[in-house]
Amino acid sequence: MAKQKTSKAYIPTIGIECHVQLKTQTKLFAAVGNDAREAEPNSLISHICFGMPGALPVLNKKVVEYAMQMAFAFNTMPQKESYFERKHYFYPDLPKGYQITQLTKPIIVGGTVTIEVDGHKKDVQLNRVQIEEDAGKNTHPAGADYSLVDLNRAGTPLLEIVSDPELSSPAEAKAYARELYLLVRYAGVSDADLYHGNMRFDVNVSLSDQEGVLGTRTETKNLNSFKSVEKAVEFEIARQNKLLETGEKIVQETRGWDDAKQATVSQRGKEEAHDYRYFPDPDLPPIILNDDEISNAQKQLPPMPSEWRERLSKLTIDTSHIETLLEAELEVEGISYLSDIVARNEDIELAKILANWFVNIEIPLRRDESQQVNLDDPDTRRRLYDAAATLVANNKLSSTNAKALITTILVSGATPKNIEKYAEEQGLIQVSDEAEIAKIVADVLKENESAAVDVKNGEMKAIGFLVGQVMKASRGKANPQMAQVLIRKQLDIT
Repeated sequence: MAKQKTSKAYIPTIGIECHVQLKTQTKLFAAVGNDAREAEPNSLISHICFGMPGALPVLNKKVVEYAMQMAFAFNTMPQKESYFERKHYFYPDLPKGYQITQLTKPIIVGGTVTIEVDGHKKDVQLNRVQIEEDAGKNTHPAGADYSLVDLNRAGTPLLEIVSDPELSSPAEAKAYARELYLLVRYAGVSDADLYHGNMRFDVNVSLSDQEGVLGTRTETKNLNSFKSVEKAVEFEIARQNKLLETGEKIVQETRGWDDAKQATVSQRGKEEAHDYRYFPDPDLPPIILNDDEISNAQKQLPPMPSEWRERLSKLTIDTSHIETLLEAELEVEGISYLSDIVARNEDIELAKILANWFVNIEIPLRRDESQQVNLDDPDTRRRLYDAAATLVANNKLSSTNAKALITTILVSGATPKNIEKYAEEQGLIQVSDEAEIAKIVADVLKENESAAVDVKNGEMKAIGFLVGQVMKASRGKANPQMAQVLIRKQLDIT
């Protein structure tokens, strides 16, 4: 894809560092709980989290297994040998004075993330993916002259995913962030709870007037939504472009995102690797992986988004529907929209109908906080959709009434053994009796003489109006195809 240029032909280049908290039961090096979202401050801690003298870290094996799985999710292989280093800096939420991470030999080197923007696909290369521990959290009470430190998050296991600087626009940055989210969720290694900071993005942006040459970059840290990633990139491109056009220099620095102002703000000068005085951690041996461990990790990887996209595309499911389904699949336990559709792969039309109903009926219902979906029984749910599709195909149920039927059963939680009989009891079955519809048509033509004249004069748009009136008079029960045939018959037109 060609890189997006700004007004002065400055070329933006974007790289993203993403921190993902892994959903292990315990922390990276300490046997204490890892989920701090609802915990009281400083309740999930140990002497290791505090960095007490003599405290020795012990590596959580599950973290390594998750990292190996993500290597395959990124279309590469885990490194057979990697090791930990100490990254030194001083901040209240890091009592040891250093963070345990990987730099020189991370567990994943390379890999790709495929994104699509405006119908164009792009493989974004990864530089590395490293295991590291998180720091704690500082809070600054309004109006107070002190800060508070919560170490619940200190030592939680992270994967830091570092892309090469290959993104070229705000839209690509947003697509990349979203695809990373889908990858870690489908791999099952993280809850990726954006609201609670389980997944955070640091965005590097630079502008240059020469293709292939990087300008001075800024890093906007701790973005926790796809929209904020997009907007931060937009703002930085505009801000840096304005500075360059007026002859000013870009300062390499760390910036923050002010969501209320929709703007980035300067925080501090950007450190380089040598500023952190990296050296191998003497308390932790290298991670050495054998072929069996790597093979087992690959077998544990479930179907990824790319595989589901391929399966659904073969069923000619609309691309926008596929993306909605991929996200919705992660929202409700016990329901797999994707499996439900693929299971009907021998009937492509049925698969497409199901995808349409999921996207336009069930998923919006489940996302609507004012609604409560009460149907949990998988057998009833399957029978509901199959029966509704059959009734529509047999002209016994209109598309409008199919939506009403599906909505009624999903919300009520009803489990009727005979879906057709239930639809009839609800007054949803379509009337196909010719004599009954003919009487309704005669009344509609009598009440709408001008529209009838328009149809006779060749204005065929008016026939749609008349069919609508027949549907209204029959409370949606009349077969619309039969209604149109009878309108033509009674007006004596072909």
